[in-house]
Amino acid sequence: MEKKYRYFGRFSFHWFVLLAFVCSLVPRAQGWSKEGHIMTCQIAQALLKPEAAEAVRNLLPHNVDGDLSALCVWPDQVRHWYRYRWTSPLHFIDTPDNACTFDYSRDCHDQHGLKNMCVAGAIQNFTSQLSHYTEGTSDRRYNMTEALLFLSHFMGDIHQPMHVGFTTDEGGNTIDLRWYKHKSNLHHVWDREIIQQAMKDYYDKDMELLLQDIQGNITDGIWSDDVTSWKHCDDQRSCINKYATESINIACKWGYKDVGVGETLAEDYFLPRLPVVEKRIAQGGVRLAAILNRVFSSDQETEVADEASHSPT
Repeated sequence: MEKKYRYFGRFSFHWFVLLAFVCSLVPRAQGWSKEGHIMTCQIAQALLKPEAAEAVRNLLPHNVDGDLSALCVWPDQVRHWYRYRWTSPLHFIDTPDNACTFDYSRDCHDQHGLKNMCVAGAIQNFTSQLSHYTEGTSDRRYNMTEALLFLSHFMGDIHQPMHVGFTTDEGGNTIDLRWYKHKSNLHHVWDREIIQQAMKDYYDKDMELLLQDIQGNITDGIWSDDVTSWKHCDDQRSCINKYATESINIACKWGYKDVGVGETLAEDYFLPRLPVVEKRIAQGGVRLAAILNRVFSSDQETEVADEASHSPT
């Protein structure tokens, strides 16, 4: 397991063939929906500084023409494939029921108790891997393309509140209910239903129009005064833990609150929660850009990361 988590071999023709094949598949809704992950990555890419933008373009396969968002759902598409099955627990964090808190040492492990196997540990690990990018390719230990794709996806996941949810109900996955007139579950409501409902009701099913509204609120709208604090980070590990804590707090305040098995959720649930979902997508994009700008800067002050403490042993 340690080698799988920490080591990614150099690129190969077969890997790019696999990647191209996966790009052609219809993605399953895991983490944010396809739209949620795409918007997170588009927000981030628009905020990249020149060095980071060039590094991202260099790491992406040619067939996506430099578009990071084209591959931001890739980790969901491969998580159940044999080669990548080990990544499945990296998409979420299970916290004690009703505690409404996140504690890394208590909560960041897989179902077998293997430490650091959660979305917070994964972000730390892949950020650390990407920090070696500026050292060149002569002795590269990691597959930087995979590290970029995993980091970009997991920054979306950690900002989806129900991905830091209660253990017993698997982040709302076992809370079956109805969303308006069709069957769903609480986790899926936050993954996809709220975004889809917003697109249907307000944006003529056009994701680009929704994205424009979110980006407008980042640049000169309701969140513009908050962006500096969102991306500020003195210590990467503490910041990642903060993102997870934000999510479990939102899950308790807005996700689980007053929701039971078999209930029907509609306008009364949707309307107050849409701004929360939009803000989390915005925060994920802003913070992903901040990480990529740091790790791909040629004058970065690289953290001396204790990888052993954030990688399986």
